Amino acid sequence: MSTSQVDHESFGITFSVDRTPEEVFHAINDVRGWWSEDIDGSTDKLHDEFTYRHRDIHCCQIRVTEAIPGKRVTWLVLDNYFTFTEDKRESQGTEIQFEIIPKGEKTEVRFRHLGLVSDYECFDICSNSWDFYMNTSLRGLIGTGQGLPNQKEQEASI
Repeated sequence: MSTSQVDHESFGITFSVDRTPEEVFHAINDVRGWWSEDIDGSTDKLHDEFTYRHRDIHCCQIRVTEAIPGKRVTWLVLDNYFTFTEDKRESQGTEIQFEIIPKGEKTEVRFRHLGLVSDYECFDICSNSWDFYMNTSLRGLIGTGQGLPNQKEQEASI
């Protein structure tokens, strides 16, 4: 089961998996395993800061503001840069939240990008990207141990 929703203040996706809340928490914090191999910094403890890069298209700096094992992970987008929007800093100051909820034998993941609204120029690209990362890559990492993160770009050799 998977649902996507947009309200006036956020974009969200909810899905269920046959794993424990602790396994889900561990997978969410393995950001290189489902989002991108091109992550600099630590991603799994409160107050950790990391930088995400996707080619020359998107770069952002994120701080882990909440990390409650088996329950919730929240990130704050400290800085953001898009090459494809007029406002290059669009999404700066937004929050990314993962709620982990036991539901019988399953665990529900409620992903919310708080502040990602349909008025944003990046909304279509960002919501489609999150849909892939949540429903395909993170779900795969949780279920099979194998996500589909962006590959780290190879350094040019001389």
